[in-house]
Amino acid sequence: MRPPTALPPAALAHPEMRQALADHDFGAVFRLARAEAGISYSRIAAACGITPERVGLLARGRGRVESYAKITAIADALRIPGHLVGLAARPWETTTNAVARRGVLQAAGVVGLAATLPDIAAPSAPCRLGPGTVMRLRERTARLRRLDDVLGGGDTYRVYVGEYQSTKRMLREGRYGERVGQHLLALLAEQAQQAGWAAFDGGHHREAAALYRESRATAEEAGDGDLARNALAFLAYQSISDDPHAVGIAARSCDSISSETPATVRALLWERYAWACAVAGDATTTEQALSAAHKALAAADADDPQPDWSAWVDAAELDIMAGRCWTELRRPLRAVPFLLRGLGGFDDAHARDKALYLTWLAEAYATAGEIEEAAAAAVRASELADGVASTRPRQRIGRVVERLTLEHADVPAVAELAERTA
Repeated sequence: MRPPTALPPAALAHPEMRQALADHDFGAVFRLARAEAGISYSRIAAACGITPERVGLLARGRGRVESYAKITAIADALRIPGHLVGLAARPWETTTNAVARRGVLQAAGVVGLAATLPDIAAPSAPCRLGPGTVMRLRERTARLRRLDDVLGGGDTYRVYVGEYQSTKRMLREGRYGERVGQHLLALLAEQAQQAGWAAFDGGHHREAAALYRESRATAEEAGDGDLARNALAFLAYQSISDDPHAVGIAARSCDSISSETPATVRALLWERYAWACAVAGDATTTEQALSAAHKALAAADADDPQPDWSAWVDAAELDIMAGRCWTELRRPLRAVPFLLRGLGGFDDAHARDKALYLTWLAEAYATAGEIEEAAAAAVRASELADGVASTRPRQRIGRVVERLTLEHADVPAVAELAERTA
């Protein structure tokens, strides 16, 4: 099977591609990889060990790749035969054993995140499934979740849906005891949420909502109240802009929170309720929900296990959400400090999320009348979002640009922003 970043033969045979490879013009290579093979810049960045921002700059003709180590890394990640870029034959060109080939590529550090995942094939016929199977599937699901740190839903959706369907097939065809079946159902609910998030991030809202609803039903069948509440929170988060019932749905996700609910789950549910209230214009309840989220996280004990699906919630995440909420409520003096502090914890490898959060910073600056700062934040967001397989940054950037150009078209920084994003 060809790795997800491998250029197909047709793309490698393209005259413009061969000339770009001969010239070591990797910006043109990346542009052609996206145009001819549908490989997003974020996936290229993850596989080649380059920040998404750097990939975007190269693709726009800004800068060159001249390091021998980086040239070899790009060649191996995109499976470009060595002779096309002036290198000796690469190890993977002659290695035929699949296990050995994976070992060579992993050692080279250029295979991307997914290649290190354990191999767990779905059973083709009914078989006995035990606790060990569940444990391995949970580990795989947790590792796949890390792809969302650097890739957009356009890249991960098919992967996540494939895992969800595989587990569903195991439940249908396998043989197992009641407790194993319960754990598999909970895992299925978790995978449905993961796939739903990727669908939402990729702009497939109908598919996302269906997956969230199925997740909730499956979680309830498994007796996992935390996952069921999180499915409700996801539904509210997705529909917040056009569903008058979204605040009520988010509130219901918090109804049964107790001291037994893991700290990160409590924080996650409360912050999503805060966001729903902020979009609805309810500043009082927003502040109460944000306070509850911060208290939940502050009470977390390092020895208490947290579900992997909520373990990513930390102080930086709560700062970002607080900044987003106060931006939405047009309280920029409260929003900006939270956003700046939260953004300090994000490097450029998290291009999608950093681009999104910068758009709220841009909005907050615009509300405060700091137009040049707003334009600068929007430009930075645009640079990071270039080539990311997610619809959300582009939509948010478009909203900021539209606002700035309508209200401040005569400001040079805004004119430059409009030209940059045109």
